[in-house]
Amino acid sequence: MDKVIPVVVIKDLKDTEPMLKGLIDGGINCAEITFRTACAEDAIRLAVEKFPEMNVGAGTVINREQAERAVKVGAKFIVSPGLSEEVALFCKEKGVPYFPGCVTPTEIMKAISLGITIVKFFPANVYGGLKALKALSGPFPQIKFIPTGGVDLTNLKEFLEFDKIYAVGGSFMMKGDIVANCKAIAEIVRE
Repeated sequence: MDKVIPVVVIKDLKDTEPMLKGLIDGGINCAEITFRTACAEDAIRLAVEKFPEMNVGAGTVINREQAERAVKVGAKFIVSPGLSEEVALFCKEKGVPYFPGCVTPTEIMKAISLGITIVKFFPANVYGGLKALKALSGPFPQIKFIPTGGVDLTNLKEFLEFDKIYAVGGSFMMKGDIVANCKAIAEIVRE
């Protein structure tokens, strides 16, 4: 998995190819396509078809039915804003990585009980950011985090330097010039 997971919202299917090509041209080979738009399922299918080398997953998956649809069209990983036991069990059954949103000790303990060791921390800026992640990593040394929400080019390096960060998620690279944003991210990741 890349160190940065772009959260990609596709509202019009024709935007799929240029957006993902921008990510690849900028050096990012991963995309979490949100499942909250009418064309999300088709966008994932198209992305997997046109960019087989890319790690394409589905985000904002809130129930098993959405997870089933996403995996059926080729999603290689599933991300949720919260923890869904039915999604976790489905993903485990299918061998598909599942990154549920967990921000409290209780949610993290539930994730651990389901065999999950990588969780999304969303929205990171609202729930205490890096300071909170450092505090949570004490009682949960086996957990790695994907902070999303409030992460951008100004604080990306700080997050990536913490050894409990699996990757950083966000849509900040999708605003403006995608290629230039991704190249700036790649430079920070190389440091």
